[in-house]
Amino acid sequence: MRQSLPMTSKSLVRLIASSADAMIDFAARLIAIPTENPPGAAYTAFVETAAAELEHLGLASELLPIPGQAQARCLRAFHGPGRRTLYFHGHYDVVPAADPAQFRPERRGDDLFGRGSADMKAGLAAMIYAVKAIKDSSLSLQGRVGLLLVPDEETGGARGSRPLVSAGILGANGIGMLTPEPSGGTIWNASRGAFSLRVTVKGKAAHVGLHFEGVNAFEGMLDVAARLRELQLQVETHTTGYRITPDVARRSILLLGGVCSGGTNFNVVPDSVSFSIDRRINPEENFEMEKAHLLACLEEATRAGLNLETEILQEGRPAGFSEDEPLVQALARSVETVTGRVPRVELCPGLLETRYYAERSVPALAYGPGRLSVAHGSRESVSVKDVQDCATIYALTAAEILA
Repeated sequence: MRQSLPMTSKSLVRLIASSADAMIDFAARLIAIPTENPPGAAYTAFVETAAAELEHLGLASELLPIPGQAQARCLRAFHGPGRRTLYFHGHYDVVPAADPAQFRPERRGDDLFGRGSADMKAGLAAMIYAVKAIKDSSLSLQGRVGLLLVPDEETGGARGSRPLVSAGILGANGIGMLTPEPSGGTIWNASRGAFSLRVTVKGKAAHVGLHFEGVNAFEGMLDVAARLRELQLQVETHTTGYRITPDVARRSILLLGGVCSGGTNFNVVPDSVSFSIDRRINPEENFEMEKAHLLACLEEATRAGLNLETEILQEGRPAGFSEDEPLVQALARSVETVTGRVPRVELCPGLLETRYYAERSVPALAYGPGRLSVAHGSRESVSVKDVQDCATIYALTAAEILA
């Protein structure tokens, strides 16, 4: 620790240090459960393992079923009095592994390797053991900590956070939320929104020698792409006032053609070509207006005679909170206390589940062990020290916010 701490905070630090080995062992057991999404595998096995650990730690939990989804479950637990709640929120699904061996976690020196180690099963272990330390310290709270573990974050939350929002459960009585995304030591106080589509241009197949009998869907795609390129140039003039590095990252985003497919052979007029559009919207922008601009561009192409089909892949609003927000300040103080450095406070380059809390006016931040640069990769890993630090930071932040 880098500075003198009150007796209660010292107690939290000692309790987490004494549980560090158990916390990392728990993280490894979570990593070993192949909760790949898509398709959404092993969800039942995960919640059973997590619920058993919570019971072992003296924390009563409950399953929140998702309507129409037999295998998807959210797990919730509380510690503390009353209804005023600081949420520790995390997702337990992971992107598909690069190799099945990633579900055999391995400790190498100070690093724990495996799919989901950075994003975000080690973070889940950290937030759970932070609550254990608060409970074991007998800290007097003016409110409670709520643990919420959800699936399906990697595919937009349709079987996780989104139905909890619809049911009025997520963020209820919330005064704040922390989620342990792999932020690399940065506090993410904001995130971009996303509106992502797949556009399919329809044509008519014909032999190349009889091309005049066909309708070339690829040429139609070029027409649509040209219209979207004009919109892209306008979009990139929009910049955010939130901190983010490098400076070029301040620009709003319209990515064309992340996924492209079409045609059957080089000598056949393509009757169908599809491509993706990923619009990332800064917190200062009007989500509905930016969405409407994009859809209007496609509608103009349709009026010009192109046959288009569109499929929405994901839709999420931006979120952002001031650096002066008390939760931001409390988290930053805890980070500095534990690590000895003042953390950067920045806009996350991706989409975060903080948006669901923002819709309920609940301040929501991301801070967790691990680095975004290795998350989802073939060498995904997390520093064991960073996991312990994260648990300590979460516990100290909760102690201050709920004191």
